[in-house]
Amino acid sequence: ELTTKDLLKAGVHFGHTTRKWNPNMKQYIFMKKRGIHIIDLSKTIFKLKEACKRLKIIINNGKKILFVGTKDQAKNKVNLYSKSIKMPCVTERWLGGLLTNFTTIRKSIKKMNSIEKMKKQGTFNTISKKEKLLIDRLYYKLKKNLGSISSMNYIPGGIFLVDPNTEKIALEESKRLKIPIFAMVDTNTSPIGINYPIPSNDDSSKSIDIILKFVTEFIKDEI
Repeated sequence: ELTTKDLLKAGVHFGHTTRKWNPNMKQYIFMKKRGIHIIDLSKTIFKLKEACKRLKIIINNGKKILFVGTKDQAKNKVNLYSKSIKMPCVTERWLGGLLTNFTTIRKSIKKMNSIEKMKKQGTFNTISKKEKLLIDRLYYKLKKNLGSISSMNYIPGGIFLVDPNTEKIALEESKRLKIPIFAMVDTNTSPIGINYPIPSNDDSSKSIDIILKFVTEFIKDEI
């Protein structure tokens, strides 16, 4: 069970400086302290549990949740926790059209998977050196961009963003396709258009860690 004490320890309550605030976050702000907005952690817990219940329903329906966090503080955490529940993630640059042009992206994933198959079965060794070089080059490029979403055969049932301000394109594509959006929302972000906002500090790796840990543990218990 997550307590406000745990969240305080991880610095989840620290928002941004008051001049950077987004007025739409007013309902989630507890107070101002030394020029910084402090997030109401009772609301964080409430919204976090609400999000987890919805995530559970999506996963129980056999759909994937795509986790996205491309900024430095988020990359490792997103990679670690999404893998722990066998969900796809994006931690490098978001490829424009990843969702809105998914059929093309899917073709590239299939290409990558077929090269992997070639390597495993040994057919890769029967081709010329020049061909090997070209295929390898293509493979590593695809692997870097798409390796972490290779299990995503369909449009995900939900998307989890660590920082919607950083992941603007992912946010817009999800909105366009009406994919349920779950996100850690700091005091400088608008929660409007985000189906399940979780008011929290999205700049500290400790804060990101505790939120993602709770989400994935909750999902693990329910799988």
